[in-house]
Amino acid sequence: MKVGVEVGGTFTDLVAHSDGRVQVIKVPSTPASPDIGVLDALRAAGIDFAQIDDFAHGSTVATNAVLERKGGKVAFIATEGFRDILFLQRHDRKQIYDLFYKKPAPPVKRRDCFEARERVLADGSTELALDEARFRADVLPKLEAGTFDAVAICLLNAYRNPTHERRLADMIRSALPGVVVTCSHQVACEFREYERASTATLSAFVQPVIAGYLGRLTEALTREGFRGRFSVMQSNGGRLPADAMRENAISALFSGPAAGVVGAVRQVTRSDFRNIITFDMGGTSSDVCLVQDGKPTLAPETEIDGLPVRTPVLDIVTVGAGGGSLIWIDDGGMLRVGPESAGAQPGPACYGRGGTLPTITDAHVVLGTVRPEAFLGGQMKIDVAATHRAFDSLAAHFGLPVEAVAYNAVRLANANIVRAIQLVSTQRGRDPRDYVLVPFGGAGPMQAAQIAEELGIATVVAPPNPGVTSAHGLLASDFIKYETLTHRVQVDDQTCGQLRERFATMQQDLETQFRQMAFDEPLAFSFTLEMRYVGQAFEVPLELDAAALAALDRQSLEAGFIDAHHRIYFHSDKSGRPIEVVALRVGATLATPHVSAASDTTSNLLAAPGEPALYDGKVWAPCRRLTVAGLSTDGATVAGPAVLEDYTTTVLVPAGWTASVDSQSNLILSKEA
Repeated sequence: MKVGVEVGGTFTDLVAHSDGRVQVIKVPSTPASPDIGVLDALRAAGIDFAQIDDFAHGSTVATNAVLERKGGKVAFIATEGFRDILFLQRHDRKQIYDLFYKKPAPPVKRRDCFEARERVLADGSTELALDEARFRADVLPKLEAGTFDAVAICLLNAYRNPTHERRLADMIRSALPGVVVTCSHQVACEFREYERASTATLSAFVQPVIAGYLGRLTEALTREGFRGRFSVMQSNGGRLPADAMRENAISALFSGPAAGVVGAVRQVTRSDFRNIITFDMGGTSSDVCLVQDGKPTLAPETEIDGLPVRTPVLDIVTVGAGGGSLIWIDDGGMLRVGPESAGAQPGPACYGRGGTLPTITDAHVVLGTVRPEAFLGGQMKIDVAATHRAFDSLAAHFGLPVEAVAYNAVRLANANIVRAIQLVSTQRGRDPRDYVLVPFGGAGPMQAAQIAEELGIATVVAPPNPGVTSAHGLLASDFIKYETLTHRVQVDDQTCGQLRERFATMQQDLETQFRQMAFDEPLAFSFTLEMRYVGQAFEVPLELDAAALAALDRQSLEAGFIDAHHRIYFHSDKSGRPIEVVALRVGATLATPHVSAASDTTSNLLAAPGEPALYDGKVWAPCRRLTVAGLSTDGATVAGPAVLEDYTTTVLVPAGWTASVDSQSNLILSKEA
């Protein structure tokens, strides 16, 4: 038995594969203790813990710890003279017209930043040896008195020579047993001190929270009889054993969104769709990602709450537009949606748990998209009266009927999501019309066709059980680990040989790490060079497979970079301008058997009702309403307007669109010519 459980902001989703059967379940999340929601999902599914061989997990624990500033108490140690690097940050201004703009606050107080007297040069040589006596006398007593949960160390040029960082870590662990110590060269062995320092500090900040959470969950599972393998999803689209994740918690920052992308790609490519834009609309936010030729784009860096995190992540753009996003009026009297969310508690007004403010989910109830009797397979009651009451003040403010306000709110949410999709497509030289839109999450399929229409996309492909695609992605993902190393060298005739030697060393290191995690199976490797013209400030990735690396010479390396540069910037310099390699990245992948997201269970099928009306922005128009399972059974094509109901979500087929189910159980929505 394989079980994947993903903890979202509103619901905790479970997918279980056993003996060819697929079981799905959704239960409300428990934000105060996410591990309780995990156990609730397993018990609601009636699963015997002792029968689970492979348990994969993804959650927002690390993300919430940063956003809510509820991580551990952290101390920061830098080279003498660089104590303020976390506060000086970069000389940029994200909001240039905001007179009250402030740089994002790091998760450490300035009084908790300390210095170590040492200096390593950019070539890795030691100019000034670490003054251990001074550190013991001046800094260690303050660390002991500070009752810190974690210590982050980021010394100048430690990415080239980490000897001093390692020595400081040993001294701190000896003096403060039990305190988490994170060295920058372990989490981001790359140049650019601020980004490396930020990554190390954030990793140390969330480490105690993740370690405690995974420890509690492991103990609870063990008490219930679980003896299988426990793995956790990473932001890069792969998973690792839970024990390994406790040492590098920052890699789990965006595990939920990454799992959704992997699950969608693995399922939709079964139907030969290779160029796709994933659209995950859950309860709190919407995440979009562009996938070219079946491969999600991997970014070397991301941000959370304005702070950089230098670790490989799937290139996902997030906006605060989810099913639980609040609908409100700003100071100028204009209608707004999000980014604040009703969350799991109290949730949308229609949940009947005390929520009084309207959300996007409430809007769909008002519009008739969501039928109260069918929500969550009829297992969750919807309070229609509370939903309408939540919109009364908005309707009075605008002098419009409740349904008109709800319709405009959905359109506004769609506009926010369209802009996010344009960020990963149009603004990066990709025409969204060349892709199919793949919606999932509880709310995604309700709005996907309307969003596709605004972008000129003619095909929408919804995977089976789209409301639990992220949980499916946990089981569909491979075990992946990346190693990145800064290595600046100008391209010449000797460069390719040097690169192969460096890559070979990094590959051997990854093989050793997988053996230490008790994996002996063969690994697949990917190789990436971060390159730029000499004098440029930012790099362009050049991906290579093993065969291309073996045959690499100066001409093919330069040609590959020029082509990659042109794809991104639409120009390149062919006059012989010097090119340099800045960093090397190796990815090791242990493939897992791919599983289908289709469920063969009929226990959650709904009886198809008649043809209730659907508000289309002007009038209440009749529409067809049936189940996705019913559509797949008779192989029919349904023309919109229609609503297709499923246990995990509702799919809206607007007028001018048709829907059908293909041989892989994917739901295909097509725009009529």
